[in-house]
Amino acid sequence: MIDLVIADDQSLIRMALRNLFKNEDDIRLVAEAEDGAAAWEFVQRLKPDVAMLDIRMPGIDGLEVLRRISRDANLAATRVVMITTFEIDEYIFDALSSGAAGFVMKDAAPEDLLRAVRLAAAGDSLLSPDVTRKVISAYAERGTGGARPHPNLADLTDRELEILRWVATGLPNDDIGERLFISPATVRTHVGKLLSKLAARDRAGLVAIAYRSGLDIPEV
Repeated sequence: MIDLVIADDQSLIRMALRNLFKNEDDIRLVAEAEDGAAAWEFVQRLKPDVAMLDIRMPGIDGLEVLRRISRDANLAATRVVMITTFEIDEYIFDALSSGAAGFVMKDAAPEDLLRAVRLAAAGDSLLSPDVTRKVISAYAERGTGGARPHPNLADLTDRELEILRWVATGLPNDDIGERLFISPATVRTHVGKLLSKLAARDRAGLVAIAYRSGLDIPEV
């Protein structure tokens, strides 16, 4: 059973999410919050498997709640999926760098919202190709003065570097495996090695490293 906390300042969005998740046998909605302060309180107390947070809320926003979760050792098992109505959001890259396990739009298909929660709970991520392309564009527009390769990239094997590029597309293990003609379990093994070698908290951290390092990301 996946324990889930949702947070959104729009009551209609919360109602839609509540109705979506209540009929799922493997997902249990344990709390819903209308702002970031309440979300943080619920997450601290309930330690859910997944927190689905609106990126923009009054007061404490979803990004700040994400940062607090990422810093709290007691919440190491809690995964965060960010939801937004904005097609291009200047906070997307910051959220990925802070440890978000995925991004979904509020108008995404119900199956994509459900998939995002299940993948996050399983330690995977859902970063749609549309979102990842926007992240690349947003990062390029920041004028950072060029790529800043991660110092441990030289320690990666050719296969690990290839997997890192594919992880940066936002595709889950099954889809990456199909494209590389290897099993999802093999992809998962390589991802585990990447997390260790690059000292990344999760897959989203690998995405941020790939972009920051200026790697060529495959088209999907």
